[in-house]
Amino acid sequence: MSAAPPAGTADELLAFDREHLWHPYTSMTDPAPVRLVTGADGVRLTLGDGSQVVDGMSSWWSAIHGYRVPELDAALVEQSQQMSHVMFGGLTHEPAIRLAERLVAITPEPLQHVFLADSGSVSVEVAIKMVLQHQRGVGRPERTRLLTVRGGYHGDTFGCMSVCDPVGGMHAMFTGVLTQQVFVDRPPAPGGDVDGWAEGVRRAATDPSLAGIIVEPLLQGAGGMHVYDERCLRVLREVADEHGLVLVFDEIATGFGRTGDLFVSERVVPDILCLGKALTGGYLTLAAVLTTGAVARGISASESGVLMHGPTFMGNPLACAIALASLDLLEKRDWQGDVRRLNAALTSGLEPLRTAAGIVDVRTLGAVGVVQLDHPVDVPKATDAALEEGVWLRPFRDLIYTMPPYATGDADAARICRAIARAVEVA
Repeated sequence: MSAAPPAGTADELLAFDREHLWHPYTSMTDPAPVRLVTGADGVRLTLGDGSQVVDGMSSWWSAIHGYRVPELDAALVEQSQQMSHVMFGGLTHEPAIRLAERLVAITPEPLQHVFLADSGSVSVEVAIKMVLQHQRGVGRPERTRLLTVRGGYHGDTFGCMSVCDPVGGMHAMFTGVLTQQVFVDRPPAPGGDVDGWAEGVRRAATDPSLAGIIVEPLLQGAGGMHVYDERCLRVLREVADEHGLVLVFDEIATGFGRTGDLFVSERVVPDILCLGKALTGGYLTLAAVLTTGAVARGISASESGVLMHGPTFMGNPLACAIALASLDLLEKRDWQGDVRRLNAALTSGLEPLRTAAGIVDVRTLGAVGVVQLDHPVDVPKATDAALEEGVWLRPFRDLIYTMPPYATGDADAARICRAIARAVEVA
């Protein structure tokens, strides 16, 4: 007999959730605690007990404008009155065309061709397929592996898992069934020994089975929130050019201003660029893969003659319309000023923690603030401590960090820093 549906009280809803719903990286038989959210507005979440807390995570880095944004709400309603979805096979529509037009315009000039995927992980899967098909199209079918760096994270599907850190990452248990990619050392932090690191990269790149290189540029996300030296990107570009490899930048976390640049790819241009998360301002799932003309021609020259991918919700009109409204909002507001202001607030607010007991490092980049501990975080205790300060944080591994919406004001940024300090005390 099926379980009874949950009744309406918060306790009843949470009880059903605990018995029947999986959450990211949690056990079904011994689930971690969750909080009921009943609403979101501005930069605040309303919890089931009626309390409001500042969202220090931008809903996993995607809600860069905050919540209940009038311009995005209006785009959602307007598009829904025309069509919410239509298949992209054999059909097209204005929101997808306009979005592709905008993405080509705001990304570096060589990136001219757009594949609209339905999530960040899928965009990385598509990028990997593009790399392999391109190599087949240019007459190098023996090239089937990718070079990447340790400490990386690119998603949870199988192709993505194969290019995540194989030892310290979240997918080590699948090592035996994943494609064995080629890993080099994690890139050094700014000011580190880039030349020494580059020697290892150049040695690894002589592997004749390599088809491409994939990295998160400048900031590694879920693999450890590691900031590295920009010179490493130039090394990867040079190595890719020297060996005929396709260079892929996964900017799902870093894109749309998070690091202080609209895209890190403005500094060093890849052959393939993956975008997601903040693309729709956190409203709907959507991702994009942009390629150069050379990559597109190589794919078309492969034996299939076409790119072998086509998800059901590819180019979803609702998501595309909201993405366009989000890009409009970015252009209208001083997002660079917001990110600089948040960086100053996070830097000054978190720097005093550097000398606290148990702290390995404090680092900031754009609208990102990270405190690294010398031990794994007690996530329930750290979460509770942050909530006592009126802030929602989601620590992981040895990190307590924040990536707040750009709309976060100075007082709320200071509150986030106090919440991180409280979390550090108990973690």
